Amino acid sequence: MRLKIMTFGITRDIIGSSLVEVEIPEGSSATDLKTKLETTYPAIKKLKSLLIAINEEYGDDDYILQEKDDIALIPPVSGG
Repeated sequence: MRLKIMTFGITRDIIGSSLVEVEIPEGSSATDLKTKLETTYPAIKKLKSLLIAINEEYGDDDYILQEKDDIALIPPVSGG
């Protein structure tokens, strides 16, 4: 299945685009997607945290992804 993923902040810099398409097998979880992204973009492994938002909510690692899902990578944020 092909997923469209929105990227923000440092993840956009690492991937080089605000939108990326990733091909993963049917039945893949959010954890599987994170593993695929770390393999394709090794610099993602260096981030202290990376959350995946699915349908405008923080995604559970075990969530089984669907092609229709709205997916976004939420990088670590700092503020002051």
